[in-house]
Amino acid sequence: MPRLLLASLFLPFALGSAADTPAALPLWPKGAPGSEARAVEAEKIDGSNVCNVHNPSITPFLPAADKASGTAVIICPGGGHSKLCLGHEGYALGEWFRDHGIAAFVLKYRLAREPGSTYTIQDHAMADARRAIRTVRSRAAEWHIQPDRIGILGFSAGGELAAFAAMTNDPGIKESADTVEQQSSRPDFQGLIYPGTSGLFDAKKGMPPLFIAAGYSDRPDISEGMATLYLKYKAAGVKAEMHIFANAGHGFGYKPDAKPTAASRWPTRFTEWLTDSGLLKQ
Repeated sequence: MPRLLLASLFLPFALGSAADTPAALPLWPKGAPGSEARAVEAEKIDGSNVCNVHNPSITPFLPAADKASGTAVIICPGGGHSKLCLGHEGYALGEWFRDHGIAAFVLKYRLAREPGSTYTIQDHAMADARRAIRTVRSRAAEWHIQPDRIGILGFSAGGELAAFAAMTNDPGIKESADTVEQQSSRPDFQGLIYPGTSGLFDAKKGMPPLFIAAGYSDRPDISEGMATLYLKYKAAGVKAEMHIFANAGHGFGYKPDAKPTAASRWPTRFTEWLTDSGLLKQ
């Protein structure tokens, strides 16, 4: 068996996650558009990071039916579009959400800045993010999810995808033979956790409500850019909540064993915001 394929089969163990990490579900049964020829190519693993993604997928973390709140969130890990940081920006958070009654889906998207990549953020990574939203919505009843309480959350480069998904989406193609493509790609809420390229983000009336978490010591396009983005949402009349943590920088993510700090508790603030916004009913 090829070495890369063998590594792919044992990915949950290589990442140091629990042995019961769910299996990833490919977003396109016959391969992603533009990547069909590479769909069976194995991912490359480096510690808790993954690259060489050609068969985008979601890994579901589903609460028990009697614990399900009906709310779901798609998690987009960061990594500068050259890798996916599935440790502190992926599986651990998926488990946390699941344990709090929220269905979570960790997205593995195609990487536009990996050496030799032919992908782009807007044409490929965003296609993966939108397909993930449609997929979850298409299986909402099966997974005990309310189809109008499906959001997207991203870290750093993944935060870019979350922001773009909220900015540009569509109601689906009702006449499509693909039941997934019949679904809307609009997220019902968005969480931006220290996202990059904030200068490209805009706000318009009717966009999904926004939660922001970032560090005071992060680079200016984030530590200052998020304040600017909040004001754009305020001007557009779209509800937004912002947390700038005074003693944090970039990449704090979520770690179950992290020292208790204001920044490490951001998932609790996020669920409080969801509850206050009527998007989480426990």
